[in-house]
Amino acid sequence: MKHIYKTLKNYQFRHFNFRLLLYVIILTTIGVLTIGSATDPADGYQGKQIMGIIIGLVFMLVAVIISYKFIFLFYWVIYAVNALLLVSVIFFGDNHMGAKRWISVTETINIQPSEFTKILMIIFLATYIQKNAEKINTFRFLLTFAILCAFPLAMIVTQPDLSTTIVIFATFCMIIFLSGLSMKIVLGVIAIGVPTFIVLLYFVFTLPRDHNIIKGYQYDRIVGFYQNSEDRSTETAQLMYQQENSVLAIGSGGLTGKGLNNNTITSVKNGNFLSEPHTDFIFTIVGEELGFIGSAAVLLLLLLIVFECIYVGGHASDLQGKLFACGFGCLIALQTVVNISVVTMLIPNTGLTLPFVSYGLSSLITMYSGIGVVLNIGMQRTKNIYEEVRM
Repeated sequence: MKHIYKTLKNYQFRHFNFRLLLYVIILTTIGVLTIGSATDPADGYQGKQIMGIIIGLVFMLVAVIISYKFIFLFYWVIYAVNALLLVSVIFFGDNHMGAKRWISVTETINIQPSEFTKILMIIFLATYIQKNAEKINTFRFLLTFAILCAFPLAMIVTQPDLSTTIVIFATFCMIIFLSGLSMKIVLGVIAIGVPTFIVLLYFVFTLPRDHNIIKGYQYDRIVGFYQNSEDRSTETAQLMYQQENSVLAIGSGGLTGKGLNNNTITSVKNGNFLSEPHTDFIFTIVGEELGFIGSAAVLLLLLLIVFECIYVGGHASDLQGKLFACGFGCLIALQTVVNISVVTMLIPNTGLTLPFVSYGLSSLITMYSGIGVVLNIGMQRTKNIYEEVRM
């Protein structure tokens, strides 16, 4: 208790970011209302989401009270815990629609370790980079960094969860870039990575489905997205049918929407044309029932949350604080872009939730915990911003 009191005494409470907290609470409230409208009350999804918010607030409060510098001291323990959670999916995970990503806690509550990986790995990488700040541009450091990142990514992609793997990988890239990586190395990676990606994409589109470098359902989602309707398989047609209905629903919402919990017979939601309206396609419900105004409000709130995270990172007292806050902001931004792009049929269908809005206990706990750490970083800012790592 003395340590906590001493820590709290040193906090600059005038820098507590009430704006960020307000944006998050408003956004999750919209999410709860939308989930309640998108699902049958008997299924209890809205109640579980409220429970997730309460648990998330507890985690956030703990993260606000305990200094992030103290938490980050245990970065190797955090890495080990993350690895253990991912490995446990292999032995104790439950299969759902061909994927093994969840571990049952009770008959009605599951946890998804890959969600926890998002925040745990950002903590680890932010601290690991600060501890090796002078070695960032060395081959040995970059190789070690790549190996440490490769393990959790490999575990997630084999669940399989390609979309989450891509978003986490992109977040890792953002973090190492923000750490002060030499532009020579960055340009070199781009020069190698872009042609490699093009070659892989070529094989994806030219190899037959049964002998492709990606799994069958991934082939249906990616290749089928660009096929003409008459060339699509039954599986691909079903995937595209969901996205097409999503666009139709968002467009039908007009300026103000049809209203939450409406009984309109022309509603895509009421016609059960979306298989996961409370998770991956929650923004579809927002568009149809809250209209353009509601959709714009959700996107604006997400943008403001990302901005506040980056702002806090820019005023952090040390490199690990900057990398966590900015990295967490990048994670939210990337996940939002992917989710919105799917529901508006800009990219192939992926199973990725909308931060703070979609149903999911693991996602809510992760997001609220991350916000708590960002708030803590903001209260420990200094007048003299740390010296940037030289390129």
